[in-house]
Amino acid sequence: MADFGFARFGEDEENDEDEYDPQTRWGMKDGLILLIDCSKSMFDEGDDDEDSHFQLCLRCAKTTLQNKIISSDKDLMGIVFFGTEKSSNPSEFKHIFIYQELDQPGAPRILNLEDLIEESPKIFSKEYGHNTGFSLHEALWTCQNMFSNSPQRVNSKRVMLFTNNDNPHAASQQLQRQARTKASDLAETGIDLELMHLQKPGESFDVSKFYKDLLFTSDDELTDLPDPAERMEELLNRVRSKDHKKRALRRIQLTLGEGLSLGVGVYGLVRSCPKPYGVKLNRETNEELQSHSKTYLKDTGEVLMPQDLKKAQTYGGRQILFENDEVAEIKRFGESGLQLMGFKPRSKLKKYYHVKPAQFLYPDESTVIGSTTLFTALLKKCLERDVFPLCRYIPGKNMAPRFVALLPQVEEVDEHKVQVTPPGFHVIFLPFADDFRRVKLEDAPRANMDQIDKAKELVKKLQFKFTSESFENPVLQKYWRNIEALALDRDAPEEMTDYTMPNEKGMEKRAGKIIQEFKDLIFPDGYEPGVKRKAPASAADAAAKKAKMEGAMAMLDVKKEAQEGRLGKLTVAVLKELIKREGIPASGSKKADLIDCINSYYGVS
Repeated sequence: MADFGFARFGEDEENDEDEYDPQTRWGMKDGLILLIDCSKSMFDEGDDDEDSHFQLCLRCAKTTLQNKIISSDKDLMGIVFFGTEKSSNPSEFKHIFIYQELDQPGAPRILNLEDLIEESPKIFSKEYGHNTGFSLHEALWTCQNMFSNSPQRVNSKRVMLFTNNDNPHAASQQLQRQARTKASDLAETGIDLELMHLQKPGESFDVSKFYKDLLFTSDDELTDLPDPAERMEELLNRVRSKDHKKRALRRIQLTLGEGLSLGVGVYGLVRSCPKPYGVKLNRETNEELQSHSKTYLKDTGEVLMPQDLKKAQTYGGRQILFENDEVAEIKRFGESGLQLMGFKPRSKLKKYYHVKPAQFLYPDESTVIGSTTLFTALLKKCLERDVFPLCRYIPGKNMAPRFVALLPQVEEVDEHKVQVTPPGFHVIFLPFADDFRRVKLEDAPRANMDQIDKAKELVKKLQFKFTSESFENPVLQKYWRNIEALALDRDAPEEMTDYTMPNEKGMEKRAGKIIQEFKDLIFPDGYEPGVKRKAPASAADAAAKKAKMEGAMAMLDVKKEAQEGRLGKLTVAVLKELIKREGIPASGSKKADLIDCINSYYGVS
C-alpha cells in the first residue's frame, strides 16, 4: 500500500472547538528566549555604515516582539545577554545579564529595545561592558531556569542563540564539555536550541568547531544549518497576522458500514480573520469590565431564572410552547459523525455547489486504532477510480445533518521531499433542494465574434499567477498599524501598501493598446465611463409630454389651488401655462414670483 505520509500533518493536535482560544488552555503557549552574544566583535560596524551584528540582533528581537503582539500575544519571550561585564541573573553567574524576563510582549519592551538600538557602542560598553570570561553552559542554564521558574506553563520552548564566534571556548576543553552537557540537558527537558550564526566580513562560520555537537546528536540525519541571511530576513520581516494553532475542530467516526468505522479528525484549512473584539473598560481606572445579563418580567420586574423560560413558535395565529428539553430533542437527529451513503464520479461534483467553506479529514488513531491503514486504502481507491464518497454528516450534538462530498486529495512534496499538500479528504458541503435559486435571466444583447476574439486577447494579456497567500487584508493591516502607533506613541502609523488595488501602470504597459481596441469595439462613439448619457427626446415623446401636461392643467382650478396653498407643488412650466391661460399679468420667471402674481390676482394673502 502506498505511503501517504500521514505522520507529517496534524500531529499533537488539541481536541478543541474552533471557537475556543487555544492559548488560554494549559500547554498551548509558546516560550522563546533570545540569547545574544555581547562580545566586542558583535559591535563592529560593516561597510557603508551598516548595522553591527548586535544591532541586527536587537532589530530581530524588536520585530519578533511586534509580530508576537499581533499573532499570539499570550506567548512568552525573554532576552538574555552573555559576554557582558555587568551581571544580572538569579544564579549570580558571571557575565550574564537578563535584559528582559520571560513574559508576554508589550509596548514598554519594544520602546526599551528601540532606545537600546539607537545607543552607540560606547554607551553600551559603559552601561554593560564586555568580557569574554563567560561560560556558555551557564548562559544556557540561565535560559533553562527562566523556563522552569516561569509561573505560566508553556508547551513549546525555544532558545535562539545569536553569535558570530564559531569557537567561544577554544582554550578550555572543560567549558566545551560543560556546554555540550547542558545542551543535552536542554534537549531532554524539551527545550529546542537554535543557532543564528552571523558571519564576520571576509570570514566563514565553521559550525564543526564547536556548535555542531551542541545542536545535533548522533541520531540526526540532517546536520546542515540554514542560510543565516535567510533566517535573519525571516526574523526581520513584519507579519501582521494572527497565528492560528493547528488543531482538530472535532474528532469523530466515519462509518463505512455496519461494524466498520474509522476515526478521523476534522480540520479547518481556511477561515475568515476578523478584527479583535473591543473590550469594555472602566472609564476611570481602565480596568476590564464584565457584562452580566438578566431577564425581567415585564409587569412586575421580577428576575427570571432559566428554568422559568419557555420557547414559543407562532403557528396559525396561536403560540405553541416548548420546554427547553423539547427544543433540544427537536434539534437532535442522531449521533455525531459521518455515515457513508455511497460513491459518485468526481464529474458529478459541480463548482457552484459551494455553500460554505470546506473542511478537511485526516485519520485519527486516538479514536479507533488502525484508522490510518483503512483511511489510506479508502483514499487510494478513490483516487484510482476518480470517485468521491457521499456521506451524511452530523458535526456535533444537536446539530443539523448535512450531505457532504469527501473530495480526495493526493500528497504533494517539493524538491526537498518536504510535504507541501497533505493527503486526505476535503469535506465539501452540498446544497439541499431548498438552497437552489431559480433565476430568470432577461434577454440581453449578445457579443459578436470580433468582440469575443478581442476579449480573449485581452484576457490572455492580463493573466498572472494568483495566490491568496500573497495578499494581506488591507483592513486588518491598517487596523494593526493604527493600534501599534497608539501603543508606541507614534506621530503617525506606518505607511501601508494596499496590494488589492489594480496595477494600472502595469496593465497599461502590457495591454494598453488592446484595452483601447476592445473599448472601441464595445462602446459607442463619444462614450465616457462614469458619465450618464441623456436619452435623446423624440418628437413623438415631446408631443405626448405636452398633451399630458395640458390634460392635467385642464382639470386644475387655479383659484382653488391658490386659496388652499397648493401652488408650491406645481412646476414652473405648469405655473407659466396657467398664467397664460387665465390671462394673469406676471413679471419675473422664478417660481416664487409666479406664485405671488397668482395670489395677488385672486386676492389670496
